[in-house]
Amino acid sequence: MDTEVVQLTTPEPGICLITLSRPHVRNAVDPPTAQKLYDAFLAFENDSSLQVCVFHGSNGTFCAGADLHAVSAMKPSNATYLQPVADRNIGPMGPSRLQIKKPVIAAVAGYAVAGGLELSLLGDMRVVEESAVFGVFCRRWGVPLIDGGTVRLQKVIGLGRAMDMILTGRPVGAQEALQMGLANRVVPDGKSLEEATALARSLLQFPQGCMRADRDSAYYAAYDASSFEDAMQNEFSKGFKVLATESVSGASRFSSGQGRHGSFDIHKSKI
Repeated sequence: MDTEVVQLTTPEPGICLITLSRPHVRNAVDPPTAQKLYDAFLAFENDSSLQVCVFHGSNGTFCAGADLHAVSAMKPSNATYLQPVADRNIGPMGPSRLQIKKPVIAAVAGYAVAGGLELSLLGDMRVVEESAVFGVFCRRWGVPLIDGGTVRLQKVIGLGRAMDMILTGRPVGAQEALQMGLANRVVPDGKSLEEATALARSLLQFPQGCMRADRDSAYYAAYDASSFEDAMQNEFSKGFKVLATESVSGASRFSSGQGRHGSFDIHKSKI
């Protein structure tokens, strides 16, 4: 049995699987684990053979947040991640300050609470098991959201719903999370990793440059654009770059008979 607390594997060509495994503390994250998670996501980004990441927790739990036993013993002067935020530096939960450059799908089972909720928000999508629970459980202990929770959550589900979760700290089940938009898919217990991997596999069939350009533009519009006009200009400039590399050849494949009648099986010559 692999005892590494963070495992990076390649279950299929093009797919990276990052597994958080500290089952004795429900996959809570201490500083060494945060560093390993951060390193794993950078390794995924920097490996050109990997196109999509699936991120999950072992033993039926996504992540219960920061390891409060470690926090209680921590001297702030020794915590490098408590320094002022710099671009792409490590956060208390590890990769939380990164805007990952390639698609990430979070497979959520059990608890995704406090810092675990924040880690789940690294995903572009969340595949969530029926008994999963989200929540700002750290509300009870005076531990603030400093891993992007106040930034990302409102963008995903809207300010009103985010404030409900942030202020009350209450548990949010899978069906309510789906209604909010926090969950993108709800699946039977034990199936989140399988379904997230299948979703990752489906993304591999698309032209990657175009998909990343659209993804980058959406994030720019959500977080960085100074105006509607700025967002529109950025969308055009990002998209224009892929016209010559992917769009012309894609249009030619459509013209030859692929993808007719809305089919996504684009590898068949005739649909």
